[in-house]
Amino acid sequence: MIVKHFNIFNQPIFITPKTEGIKYAGSKLKILPHIDYLNNLKGYDGWYTKHYGAEITGTKQPFQAKNTRKLDAMRDEIEKLNLEWEDKCVILTSLIYALDSVDSTLGHYVSYLSKWSPRSYNDIFLKLPNRFPHYGGHKIVRGDIFKTIAKDKFDFVYFDPPYGSNNVKMPPSRVRYASYYHIWTTIIKHDKPKVFGKVNRREDSRDLSSASVFEEFRKNKSGEFIAMKALRKLIQQTNAHYILLSYSSGGRATKQELSDIVNKSGKLLKIIEIDYKKNVMSNMRWTNDWANSNEKNIEYLFLMEK
Repeated sequence: MIVKHFNIFNQPIFITPKTEGIKYAGSKLKILPHIDYLNNLKGYDGWYTKHYGAEITGTKQPFQAKNTRKLDAMRDEIEKLNLEWEDKCVILTSLIYALDSVDSTLGHYVSYLSKWSPRSYNDIFLKLPNRFPHYGGHKIVRGDIFKTIAKDKFDFVYFDPPYGSNNVKMPPSRVRYASYYHIWTTIIKHDKPKVFGKVNRREDSRDLSSASVFEEFRKNKSGEFIAMKALRKLIQQTNAHYILLSYSSGGRATKQELSDIVNKSGKLLKIIEIDYKKNVMSNMRWTNDWANSNEKNIEYLFLMEK
């Protein structure tokens, strides 16, 4: 099956720039020389090393300093190469993949491992990522999801909203979803922003500025959870033939509540339950007081027809 039209909705994280109508995701012959050039750059102490790098015997950081020095050199140089937009996107993708392969984290960037991970000792190395031809007409959107769904109708929509926590001991406002990958945002923008906190998060990733209504843990004046109301509104207002909703058992809404929401807006065709390991947040020191290591983490997939 060839997908000729798709949309990515309401991505709260600035990882890839908005692109439309690119025939091919970069030319291999054009990009490989740039990747080879960047791999051979000599690293130096710059902004990224100052905020996210550490020596082997140093403090907890997501990367060893030898790799952030290369990052400093590579990222500064990318801005000087006068690349075409799609080629720059491919090279930045390569850089993110390379950094992800040498990090020392739990898979996000709001808490770092107390000891260096084995892979953090490896040297960062850019590789040409897989690229796929497409046929135009696609759209990538960063914005309010309710405004986005009001603009079009769709054959099939997949929703994977952030879900916060249903545990009353968990401080839901501590870290918002958009904050978990703040480093990728900075690397793409390369704006070297003002940072705060122990993990040097971007100033614009503070909880009050990056909150999602789907993570809201409070109730409204009528006693309804705000997150539940948002989910109901999302399903009801989406003009689509089929909707697939992904949600976690650790979220504010229960399986039964989600089933009720779906059934009131259309026909529930199937529910799939995927038993995942406990969310990585259970390994964070500040969640030890509430996390139940024996509790399963179920990912629900609700398929409905409207």
